[in-house]
Amino acid sequence: MPDPDNRKLEAPDSPLTDDIVASPNFNERRLGAPDMLLLHYTGMDDPEKSLKWLCMEKSEVSSHYFIFPDGRIVQSVAEDKRAWHAGLSFWAGERDINSRSIGIEIANGGHDYGLPDFETAQISKLMALCNDIITRHSIRPERVLAHSDVAPRRKKDPGEKFPWEALAAQDIGHFVTEEIGADGRFFQRGDEGDPVAALQTMLGLYGYEIDVTGSFDEHTVAVVEAFQRHFRQSRVDGVADASTIATLHKLLVSLPSAIA
Repeated sequence: MPDPDNRKLEAPDSPLTDDIVASPNFNERRLGAPDMLLLHYTGMDDPEKSLKWLCMEKSEVSSHYFIFPDGRIVQSVAEDKRAWHAGLSFWAGERDINSRSIGIEIANGGHDYGLPDFETAQISKLMALCNDIITRHSIRPERVLAHSDVAPRRKKDPGEKFPWEALAAQDIGHFVTEEIGADGRFFQRGDEGDPVAALQTMLGLYGYEIDVTGSFDEHTVAVVEAFQRHFRQSRVDGVADASTIATLHKLLVSLPSAIA
């Protein structure tokens, strides 16, 4: 249930915060301190209405931070509280992603409004805020994720136009340059067999929720699309072509504790 005491939020957690607009939609964290940073787009065409919605009790959604197109940063939920931004989600064996994460909503219309570019000032302030949060909470690079990573069948945000590579250049997130033009066999919806099971195993090792069935089913398509939106943005089609597989392998072996 919402806690009206959150409206007493007066001091921001980050010195980069420009304003506080408190949301009642939060509760206590269930799993200790946050160790994950989750990035979203709002998916609405009016930033002011987006922020208002996140701060209305009836919406039952919220985020810790909101970034306007001009780069203004608003905090709505204290970092030590559990904001309601991830919904039904999963990552690396964990299901209560809200309890493990800090959520940032980026004002952008998203796929429903033509997937507009993110504003330069907005991304600049986002990077500064991410670095501040990552430093204060010691968040590992591979724990900086997209909403679509943790909820691939429900969400597409922040989308394939989000500049993950630019963030990585500022030490934000785990990222590798995608493998382009690699030749080789590809796998798609309806395929079955050990190679599909191997692909599912690799995706699961990185953190995605996926069963190793050997069947390239609808869920596997959704997970491959989510992976592509984050790490192979040149084409998002749910087909595990050689470029996608090579990029995934490259990502796995570049983890601090390589597992592939």
